[in-house]
Amino acid sequence: MKANDVRRAFTEFFVERGHASQPSASLIPHDPTVLFTVAGMVPMKPYLTGEEPAPWPRAVSVQKCVRAGGKHNDLDEIGRTSRHLTFFEMLGNFSLGDYFKREAITWAWEFVTEVLGLDPERLWVTVHVSDDEAEAIWRDEVGVPAERIQRLEEDNYWRMGDTGPCGPSSEIFYDKGPDLGADGGPAHGGEDRFVEFWNLVFMQFEQHDDGTQSPLPKPSIDTGLGLERTVSLLQGVDSVWETDELASLLAAAATLTAVDVSTADEEQLVSLRILADHARSTSMLVSDGVFPSNEARGYVLRRILRRAVRHAFLLGVDEPLMAGMVDAVVAVMGDAYPELA
Repeated sequence: MKANDVRRAFTEFFVERGHASQPSASLIPHDPTVLFTVAGMVPMKPYLTGEEPAPWPRAVSVQKCVRAGGKHNDLDEIGRTSRHLTFFEMLGNFSLGDYFKREAITWAWEFVTEVLGLDPERLWVTVHVSDDEAEAIWRDEVGVPAERIQRLEEDNYWRMGDTGPCGPSSEIFYDKGPDLGADGGPAHGGEDRFVEFWNLVFMQFEQHDDGTQSPLPKPSIDTGLGLERTVSLLQGVDSVWETDELASLLAAAATLTAVDVSTADEEQLVSLRILADHARSTSMLVSDGVFPSNEARGYVLRRILRRAVRHAFLLGVDEPLMAGMVDAVVAVMGDAYPELA
């Protein structure tokens, strides 16, 4: 399956189960506590907290996200790991006071194993140390063997930020095999071997400035399925850089910089990955109305642009090339996001 196939399949699966399909919200959030839209639940926050009445009890979206500033900042990892990106897409299904853990868990398993076709024998699950209910659903209703369900503490408690909706979570991991690290599951095994790709958050509380929590008006569900990681698993490649859309952008970067990928060293490959990633994030940010400046979002955008240009210089290019990279982004992602064109 290609990236567009996964976007379509996910949306159709949850629409068939009564979810209202929502277009991606802007990367500029209404929420003042975050710099960018960092997760699929950010546009849903007013409904989760009860500040606004939810227009529908269930929703599904493919949300554009950027993590390149503030608490959620992956900028320095880009190009040096197999899965970090400044721009990424989060597929999510949401229950706004409607269904809760049982439906979220059973539908996630059905989608992963029956629609995506991932081998259930290679899937592991984690739950919060306090969440007996979620563990029982995974074990007794879904049928995941008890030895492939592990309990974690902070890794399985999701917070949007220092304040806001929060709650325990359950994550689904894929075992990529012994060649990529030690056994032991997500809790003890190799990080490159056990890859988390879907986080099911059971929103139950609101975190306050003074450190206290209060129950939300209604328990809700917020899930985040990472598109790029999931596509890498489906396409059987070792990193997100080898997936269909990012591979096309890497090829464009190689052409514009006249770098032969077959003979490039690791630092050259890092620079090409940075160009591919930063072209996506800058194109998406400008498309949503962010412009380079000396503060806040504009400063982050300027920093990303300058970082891309610096890596072009490191590859021996002293002529502007980001416009060419934007053309490549539009060609690759224009079907999913027509506003890019």
